[in-house]
Amino acid sequence: MLPARSLLRNASVGAIDRVILSYDERFLRRKRLTCESGASFMVDLAETISVEDGDAFLLDDGRKVAVVAAEEPVVRVEGNLPRLAWHIGNRHTPCQVATGHLVIRRDPVIESMLKGLGANLTLHIAPFRPEGGAYGHGRTMGHDHGPAGHFALNFGGAHG
Repeated sequence: MLPARSLLRNASVGAIDRVILSYDERFLRRKRLTCESGASFMVDLAETISVEDGDAFLLDDGRKVAVVAAEEPVVRVEGNLPRLAWHIGNRHTPCQVATGHLVIRRDPVIESMLKGLGANLTLHIAPFRPEGGAYGHGRTMGHDHGPAGHFALNFGGAHG
């Protein structure tokens, strides 16, 4: 099985085949993938990365395999977008930002919260391409707020 040890960003033009991957499947380091044609190859990257729609895996023989974002259950979110985006982000939920609406993956808990905030929700099956993190390409990683999820502030004074 031919390996792919590198990824080319926005380089799917001229690819010999396509691999269709969901949002979760587009976060990988080492994995066997099957193309639309039925051919397989082994991804063997130096580190775990977020792969985007339009990228291409470079096979060791120089050929490219295009990455296509799979269609999956998503929710179109409309309403007071700054407020809704804040609540979505506060829950570390990946979010796709578009003109006039947001898109999230199906999540009954988040959907209920958004409805309670007055959002209009529409269910769709579509590729999910959320915004990447502020400090790197592709994903917003969770972070820790300290013990039990609380911020620990220290202003230099004595603790009682």
